[in-house]
Amino acid sequence: MRNVQIFPSFVPLSGLVVNKSYGYFIARRGGAAYHASPLNGGNPRTRLTPKYMGLSPKHMTKNNQATRVPVISSSGIPLMPTTCVRARKWIERGLAVGKRSDIGVFYVELLHSPSGFNTQEIAVGVDRGKAFTGIAIQSKKATIALFHLCLPGFCKSKKDKKDRQSVKGKMAKRAELRRTRRGQRINRKITFKLRNHREKRFDNRRQNKLPPSVKSNRQMELRVLLEIALIVPITVIKDEDCGGNTKKNGQGISPVTVGQEWFRAEAAKIAPVEKINSYDTRKYRDYLGLIKDRKDKSKQTPETHANDAVALASTTFIQYKPFVSASSHGHHWVGQCLLTPAPFIVINRPKLFRRKLHQENYAKGGILKRQGGTITPFSLRSGDYVQTIYKGEIIRVIFLM
Repeated sequence: MRNVQIFPSFVPLSGLVVNKSYGYFIARRGGAAYHASPLNGGNPRTRLTPKYMGLSPKHMTKNNQATRVPVISSSGIPLMPTTCVRARKWIERGLAVGKRSDIGVFYVELLHSPSGFNTQEIAVGVDRGKAFTGIAIQSKKATIALFHLCLPGFCKSKKDKKDRQSVKGKMAKRAELRRTRRGQRINRKITFKLRNHREKRFDNRRQNKLPPSVKSNRQMELRVLLEIALIVPITVIKDEDCGGNTKKNGQGISPVTVGQEWFRAEAAKIAPVEKINSYDTRKYRDYLGLIKDRKDKSKQTPETHANDAVALASTTFIQYKPFVSASSHGHHWVGQCLLTPAPFIVINRPKLFRRKLHQENYAKGGILKRQGGTITPFSLRSGDYVQTIYKGEIIRVIFLM
């Protein structure tokens, strides 16, 4: 069963939501990428220029401005991405059909056998953060797609300052309600020895498992990589190797680093994983001319995390190597990596309540209102018809959970 939501700010997905509101929907018109964002007044007809991507003209030429479109064969084998112009001609001539993946990436599926199955190197960079993660798909000659993941583990709700929507907040609230229920069934009129208190029989807190909040973050990153691997021939995954020491409460482990070894073991089933030192990310980012926004990393822009992911992926094609000549020695850059405008996609998890069946507080008349199960925050149930008007077109689907 798929989670399908059709609203002015959502598109159909399976378990994930691509946010098109607030100017982060990418549309392709005439081989160019268009970006509706606060930077250009919310006008989707403004071309996604290097200025809006945070790119420098230093590594961009007139011949590589076209946005790339992923291509798969009729049997589902990922092939090398093509340009928008060629993909549009294939669709007009009946040689291919356009589709959209579960993470919002437009791709074409060939209806006939391709001329060959040879592919070039395509790297995926993963810039992991505590609440947000950037993922970029990069080849030697083009940037294919950029992703901004809003991780569910520690992401707070915008309406309330309390941590209610994250996995950590939900787990804390679940424990609080369970303690309340256990306390209500204890008869406090009898002596303590006769009460329904039971001590632990053995120490069962030695399991080697990830916390639910961290595991949900790593699973979301892995889910996006699995969807990318279905339409793009990934050859290597570049994962940023973050430090584990934090100054808060002495020497501890940062939430960013927890679960990264589990993530790399699972991602290695898709493609080889290589660790990149976090201190080298800035060096590659400055060389490529990418911009970094350090003030507010919660902004859904490429400058917060996606540009770092591009820098990580570029390490496959460029290196900073030492050299020795007859008259001098030092380090220089070797290789080439071209950056092009690419779709920037923001991905969230739908705000669903699968186990919280009722609200905590009673309404008038001592009635507990329904909240979870088949009920959603949008007052819809599983099986309801959802209808909306998007760009003058009436979209009507069945809401499934």
